[in-house]
Amino acid sequence: MIPIYFQNSDIDFDLPIPEERVKQWIVDVIEAENHRLDELSYVFTSDESLLEINQSYLNHDTYTDIITFDYSDEANTINGEILISVDRVKENAENFEVEFVHELARVMIHGVIHLLGYNDKTANEKTIMREKENTCISLLKI
Repeated sequence: MIPIYFQNSDIDFDLPIPEERVKQWIVDVIEAENHRLDELSYVFTSDESLLEINQSYLNHDTYTDIITFDYSDEANTINGEILISVDRVKENAENFEVEFVHELARVMIHGVIHLLGYNDKTANEKTIMREKENTCISLLKI
């Protein structure tokens, strides 16, 4: 069994892609980066819930689509929690004129890419991150 878990916080949400397919995709991405998966949890939530977490843990008073917590204590091992605002993903999909499923996949893999050690603070890092996201999304074939 692949140790990737999906849960809802304060909303009722079902992945629009079969869970096993998503899990295998994530494992493939992790292994392609020479990392090992220990455990990964996704929590799907609302804007308001993720805003509270953003304020409490990161001292940011803004809505966000994703917050990633890295619990890894070994090099090249993935152990983390990825919280995603479904509200924000829906709004971003509309703003970027992409299908919801594509934006959701981008956000889901964005968190994994962070856990793999990539950052997106500088313009160059953002470019690298976006290229990684696009490469990974193409592997999902949605």
